[in-house]
Amino acid sequence: MELERIRDAAERVARSLGMDVVDVEWKVGKQRFLRVYIDKPEGISHRDCETVSNQLSVILDVEDLVPGAPYILEISSPGLDRKLMRPAEFERFAGRLARISMLEPVENQKFFEGRLAGVADGKVQIEVKGRVIALPMEGIRKANLVVEF
Repeated sequence: MELERIRDAAERVARSLGMDVVDVEWKVGKQRFLRVYIDKPEGISHRDCETVSNQLSVILDVEDLVPGAPYILEISSPGLDRKLMRPAEFERFAGRLARISMLEPVENQKFFEGRLAGVADGKVQIEVKGRVIALPMEGIRKANLVVEF
């Protein structure tokens, strides 16, 4: 199965509806799951998920992009604690609290929690305790927004 072709199909559908694809996941366990996370500036509604699901499922079937046994298609918003993966996402959520773990230490630590301050020279800027630290994008293992109330 070609996940990139599935992502392309999902992006065609999402773009046509004014949305973006944030991530595509394929999970195999007792059942096969294809999860597509979508977003738009004003947030995602249940109807948005339903519309994308209906349109994408037709394309997946017609183009036979998920061959073999039956699978479950899930369309979802990325959630309040969404993953951050692309430079544009770190820019979009500047000012928000984030938690980032690194593959290799930066300034003798691998874990950072602070306010995102954008991206400069290919490095994510995060303000921690009044100091801005530059984290190389390629060195990020995991990054998520932190839910604030």
